[in-house]
Amino acid sequence: MENQQKIVQNGKEMESETIHFLFFFFQYIIEMDNIKERRDRMKNILEIGKKLGISENDMILYGNTKAKVKTPINPNPHSKLIVVTAINPTPYGEGKTTISIGLNDAFCQRGKKSVVVLREPSLGPVFGMKGGATGGGKASVIPSDEINLHFTGDFHAITSANNLLAAAIDNHIYQGNELKIDEKTVCFQRCLDVNDRSLRNQFQITAASETMAIFCLATSFSDLTRRLGNILCAYNQDGQPIHAKDLKVEKAMALLLKDAFHPNLVQTMEENPALIHGGPFANIAHGCNSIVATKLGLTLADYVVTEAGFGSDLGLEKFMNIKCRKANLTPNFIVLVVTKRALEHSGIENLNAHIDHLKQYQVPFCVAINKFSEEKEEYYNEIKKKCLEEQVACIVTNSYQEGGIGSLELADYIINIGLNQENHFHYLYEDNSNISQKIEILAKKVYHAEKVEYSKEALEKLEKIKELNLNHYPVCIAKTQYSISDNRELLGYPKGHTIHVKDIIIETGSEMIVVLLNKIITMPGLPSHPNFETME
Repeated sequence: MENQQKIVQNGKEMESETIHFLFFFFQYIIEMDNIKERRDRMKNILEIGKKLGISENDMILYGNTKAKVKTPINPNPHSKLIVVTAINPTPYGEGKTTISIGLNDAFCQRGKKSVVVLREPSLGPVFGMKGGATGGGKASVIPSDEINLHFTGDFHAITSANNLLAAAIDNHIYQGNELKIDEKTVCFQRCLDVNDRSLRNQFQITAASETMAIFCLATSFSDLTRRLGNILCAYNQDGQPIHAKDLKVEKAMALLLKDAFHPNLVQTMEENPALIHGGPFANIAHGCNSIVATKLGLTLADYVVTEAGFGSDLGLEKFMNIKCRKANLTPNFIVLVVTKRALEHSGIENLNAHIDHLKQYQVPFCVAINKFSEEKEEYYNEIKKKCLEEQVACIVTNSYQEGGIGSLELADYIINIGLNQENHFHYLYEDNSNISQKIEILAKKVYHAEKVEYSKEALEKLEKIKELNLNHYPVCIAKTQYSISDNRELLGYPKGHTIHVKDIIIETGSEMIVVLLNKIITMPGLPSHPNFETME
């Protein structure tokens, strides 16, 4: 019986992956047509820079379509920060990036000086199941094929810096081990920016690495160097921590990241500016673009639109409690993206779960329905009714087919109503709470769990955190993106369940505690029909 159930389950997964393969194949064809149509008409990146007041002297050019920006960062306190999140997604994604780009284009159509600030795509999802991360249809950043692949080499630089430290640890031990490193305690992993399950025990994907987190959370190049030096590598034979600076490797790591640390400037299909920089996953890492890119946007524009990965229980929670805390940012408005497809999968109560989560931050927000071409307005009546009951504005957007025009209603609501509402932003937990208290707060306030259970390894790590005096760090929860719980099968709005902490990673460079829940892994595998099969 058990074997029969496994066969049925495997059959369903294969059917789902086949449907996704066909879906992505046709989407890929449409995207290629869009790229070809627009590529010849792309503006020179110098012209895009002028829209934000960036001079040629403040750019490192990568051809005519991409540039690194070196402009000094000095955020305007009057600039508005709008963050886009979503309900729990299906494997295809629900269009946060598309909505973010379309909303930015809509602000520009309304005469606002606006920029969209996004994460860089990882080659893992690009070649795996989810696909690229440059939006879609008429709400895309271009050249999307180049952005989705090597772009300006930032991911390669991060991978190289990360693996230089791993090599330095091994070499130090081989060359006599002056620091008396206990080899059994080495806790720093190599990384690679592809999905490769065969490397799961030795590697993690680059987007989940501490080096990526440091890259995105550093506030300056000197801060980047300091954080790299503070990476916890291992313990010596007396149980004392060994850091990267003890190996004298942090400056070489920073040197590898020198150019990569400048944010990247590209353009939307409507020839509006877009900053793309850093790419931590949200189900494993903290899921937000770099602090320097966000603050550069706030320096150059009056409106900054950014997105936080996966559902609000992951990317948005980390955006609010980690990124905003470390960067001293206050979001002015939140957009919660929903799709009919995702709610059919998870149930309308999943929308309730995310609305209840967002209300706790006391930041103005609305629901944005991402319209698919085949859907009719009456399909959204249940969503609108639910939002009306919760006293939350609900707006239909169609950025994919219409670009900025498809998000004008959303932009007008934010400009005229949303940004004029009271904003009492606060974090869900305070710095002085200990790590187990922070985990429990998130478990109950965000995941609506009844209790938290810890593995023996996790309990030992909690004691080590206390010993190292690191309880003031924020926590970065790594869990499934398909449920607000740590079990992907618990859809909708599960309550009263148990959160299972299987391990804890101490990151003294990124200055946060990564908490691994249930079956989460830090090196994904490829599906039976990877996206690379559709590529030419």
